[in-house]
Amino acid sequence: MPDIIRITDLDDKQLLPYRTTAEVQLLRWNEPDEGIFIAESPKVIRRALDAGYEPMSLLVLDKYVTGQAADIIARVGGVPVYTSDEQTLCAITGFRLTQGVLCAMRRKKLTAAADLIKNARRIAVLEDIMNQTNIGAVFRSAAALGIDAVLLTKACSDPLYRRSVRVSMGTVFQVPWGYMDEPAPGYVGFLRSQGFCTAAMALRHDTVSIRDERVKSEERLAVILGTEGEGLREETILSCDYTIKIPMSHGVDSLNVAAASAVAFWELGNN
Repeated sequence: MPDIIRITDLDDKQLLPYRTTAEVQLLRWNEPDEGIFIAESPKVIRRALDAGYEPMSLLVLDKYVTGQAADIIARVGGVPVYTSDEQTLCAITGFRLTQGVLCAMRRKKLTAAADLIKNARRIAVLEDIMNQTNIGAVFRSAAALGIDAVLLTKACSDPLYRRSVRVSMGTVFQVPWGYMDEPAPGYVGFLRSQGFCTAAMALRHDTVSIRDERVKSEERLAVILGTEGEGLREETILSCDYTIKIPMSHGVDSLNVAAASAVAFWELGNN
């Protein structure tokens, strides 16, 4: 049976995950065990549940209890479902719930990078990307365009931060991902040891088009993307087998990393 709880005390400690704006605090919620994260919107929460993430509680706008969140509430069993009007939920979270429902969920233990890519043919590698919107957009493109897994350097923003999860539309739960132990540029050697050819997306004199048949015909390929503005480290680029670019028109030199990832995954993924 659903445990529907009408909010009467804004300072109820059970609501703390929804009041917490410092997501690092959520990441460390259960130290030394895995932390928690907040999933936002019915579609995102459904995808998280489908992927086996465990809900702790729900925060739901009144009208969603028997509306768009009804099936979710039925799925989570006896998990507490906190409800109130829009003004109260805004006071708790600090923002307007445009999608009407949030879910606090437990993180899973991450799979080791080598195990994650053992059977992969096409992977994306993100180097030091901190922008949460870009992280989410890259995951959405990876899920849609034939990328088997995403690996991140430890300097990247966490894919389970709320903005990244929302921008990804929950696809972060559908694409296997994990962190590499090796910092840049040492992780390139790790990728090679796992049987991957490496292709750095960057603008250099020796850059080849992503349409280059040599790149497209590689049996196992890691497409490496860098942070907005600075791009990949020079040492990373020099360590890779290819440096690749997207052909441009009208004097435009590059796309942002989110848009570039979509083009590259379409051209080089398992389509």
